[in-house]
Amino acid sequence: MILDKIDELLKEVQALSAKNADEVEQLRLKYLSKKGEITALMNDFRNVAADQKKTVGMKINELKTMAQERINKLREEFEAQEGEGEAIDLTRTPYPIQLGTRHPLTIVTNEIIDIFSRMGFVLADGPEVEDDMHVFTKMNFAADHPARDMQDTFFVSQHPDGDVTKNILLRSHTSSVQARIMEQMHTEDGKLTQPIRVICPGRVYRNEAITARAHCFFHQVEGLYIDKDVSFTDLKQVLLSFAKEMFGADTKIRLRPSYFPFTEPSAEMDISCFICGGEGCGFCKHTGWVEILGCGMVDPNVLELCGIDSKIYSGYAFGMGVERITNLKYRVNDLRLFSENDTRFLREFESAD
Repeated sequence: MILDKIDELLKEVQALSAKNADEVEQLRLKYLSKKGEITALMNDFRNVAADQKKTVGMKINELKTMAQERINKLREEFEAQEGEGEAIDLTRTPYPIQLGTRHPLTIVTNEIIDIFSRMGFVLADGPEVEDDMHVFTKMNFAADHPARDMQDTFFVSQHPDGDVTKNILLRSHTSSVQARIMEQMHTEDGKLTQPIRVICPGRVYRNEAITARAHCFFHQVEGLYIDKDVSFTDLKQVLLSFAKEMFGADTKIRLRPSYFPFTEPSAEMDISCFICGGEGCGFCKHTGWVEILGCGMVDPNVLELCGIDSKIYSGYAFGMGVERITNLKYRVNDLRLFSENDTRFLREFESAD
């Protein structure tokens, strides 16, 4: 009889078990699919006597409900087990993973960019693998300048005919970005499409021995402003404002004559020692001053080489080492710490972020 069949299936459903998700699916097909056991009972329901339909109908519904609940429970158990297995990463450290912080060089670079952005400078970027034309030639470096030598520059490829202007190299300063910006911002007759006021941060490379005070790669931030009637006074005011923002309102600056191929006149800028207040200490070598950057008026040759009419326009440029500024702010004595990824060192800057 149909009631006996239902009772038999109820016992089977109560005892259902499976070893994996595939077996659970097979049970679903066996009992609940269109060709399953319970569907077959429902098809036979039309042959049940009228006085038994109520009882048989209730029994079939009870069986169907029990089968659905039992199969769903088995499915959930295997899904939970799979989820637990995916959550376990056997390659992870057993120690809790701590939240990181920004690298000290990133902290200082962002601070420098923020200061100059508030003065109207726009962020600019360029390739680290450059050609000689943008790194040296358009920056007014002579063909026999020592900086072109293999002892100072990392060359990727050198032209077989000895044409230095066609060499490919790792940029040794971010001035190459300035050259590209000047190329893009003028018309054919040498007129600027708009004033140039950019800040250029980035990584640079030089063929130097790695020591506590030098590295083969480091970071620079350079600035460039070109327009009509730009003067050295404008440069001095911008750098004084930067120094006061970066190192404190009482900071003083001094400019010493210097030489760079791409600026004329050129200067080195010192700030008053913020540790001793300019009175002299071991940090400033008892001079009361600390050097932080180089600067000057853009050489007219550079403007002409980049397609800008030097009779109409003038400008200034400056550049600083990010590691240098970071050392001054946080008194880091070994440049190698910035690139060794020692988490003990990096954690010291958590509160600075």
